[in-house]
Amino acid sequence: MTYPERIPGLRPDGGWDLPERLNMADQVLAGPPDGLAIIDMTGPVRRDVSRGDLRDMAQGLARYLLARGVARGDRVGVLLSQSPWCAAAHVAIWTLGAVSVPLFKLFKHDALASRIGNSGLELVLTDAEGAALLGTPAMAEPVMAAEAGVAGAVVPVAETGPEDPAVLIYTSGTTGSPKGALHGHRLLTGHLPGVALSHDNLGQPGDVIWTPADWAWIGGLFDVCMPGLALGVPVVADRMPKFDVDTTRRLVEDAGIRNIFFPPTALRMLKAAGAVVPGLRSVASGGEPLGAEMLAWGREAFGVGINEFYGQTECNMTVSACGAAFPARPGAIGKPVPGHDVQVIDVDGHMTDEEGDIAVRRGSASMFLEYWRNPEETARKMRGDWLLTGDRGQWDGDGYLRFVGRDDDVITSAGYRIGPAEIEDCLLTHPAVATVGVVGKPDPVRTEIVKAYVVLKPGASAEAAELQGWVKARLATYSYPREIAFLDALPMTVTGKVIRKDLKARAVAELETAT
Repeated sequence: MTYPERIPGLRPDGGWDLPERLNMADQVLAGPPDGLAIIDMTGPVRRDVSRGDLRDMAQGLARYLLARGVARGDRVGVLLSQSPWCAAAHVAIWTLGAVSVPLFKLFKHDALASRIGNSGLELVLTDAEGAALLGTPAMAEPVMAAEAGVAGAVVPVAETGPEDPAVLIYTSGTTGSPKGALHGHRLLTGHLPGVALSHDNLGQPGDVIWTPADWAWIGGLFDVCMPGLALGVPVVADRMPKFDVDTTRRLVEDAGIRNIFFPPTALRMLKAAGAVVPGLRSVASGGEPLGAEMLAWGREAFGVGINEFYGQTECNMTVSACGAAFPARPGAIGKPVPGHDVQVIDVDGHMTDEEGDIAVRRGSASMFLEYWRNPEETARKMRGDWLLTGDRGQWDGDGYLRFVGRDDDVITSAGYRIGPAEIEDCLLTHPAVATVGVVGKPDPVRTEIVKAYVVLKPGASAEAAELQGWVKARLATYSYPREIAFLDALPMTVTGKVIRKDLKARAVAELETAT
């Protein structure tokens, strides 16, 4: 069966017919018990975990949580790296009708404390490493304790519906303080069309999927782990504390990986190392737009095109490229995925062919229910029936959506509206540039000028004038960076996105110091 017929609940017209009863635990564990679910590469030797094994692990954890008094609607934290136990923990929580809260091991104390406090967690499933990070042993419950309770009565999967809360996942804080996006049990279903498309009909014989993205993030948990399991594709688990090119190449070979979601940061590192990764059937990327140079390199390095996809924690996998049908196009982020009505709207909420706000209409199965305990921000996120992504875009005439930039990132200079992504893409094609962030710096004459913060490759050198000329020759004279600063590193979120608001603050501070 091919996409989209194999996506449950997706109508031919792109709408949804979701069942009255829906629980993600059922979706993840569906299929023959002896089917391969997870290829565990976290230990010294490979361990294959069957669907039956994963079900037993989740059942043991569910009994353990029941004994601790966890009830429907309770929030339970999951502080685990990629591993079979991480997947089992989420399934166990959903089995009880409780709400899982993914947490990231690279968070420091304050980041963990803010999420734990905001979500009202009283229990976190973790391991010894995670317990040490929490610093509150009474809250941390080691998942291995569930092994003692594997045998026993089967815990029935809770009778939940599509709108019942299932996951509380926090945004990465790219444009402000992290907010808790509360999702219902329809979340996984909503991801399936985009995941299938971005991997050219994921679920073909021999497919095995992996991502270096941690499963604490929506990109790791719901763009790879849970959709892979739901589509019957073995998922590789590997604890790579820091992305490494040589380790990645060995992992692809040892685990037989054929499908990968690479965040843009990982792609840049692979490109800088001149890496070639053979044997892949599909490569997907999302989080930041890729430029023509990166797309061209990817086809040579992987033997397949990189399929870009688009979304955010609040409503993910809404736009995608698909090499088999509509390949990625430089400057665009793909076409709307069936099941998600994505449009460009104006300030009044009307669809427009001009530049406007990228928005998703209510009814998308991957759309969040609300921001946790934050009705004001929830209301601000909506414009009538539209969820505002916070990004600006425009249709290119062929059905592709062109990404201009975040609404608060678009630069207004001498009457021109300039998207930073295009300038960043251009500068990244320079052989000396490793990474770059572009922002608008206030200017009394032009309103703003384009300022670029550049990190050079080790041992490389470049002058500001050289980089300015590089952009002038390739884009437009009005959009070149009038100022360039060289830094050792750029401010990044834990998911590898440049925090432009920090660069913007730096630019403003430079102006204030100068005056």
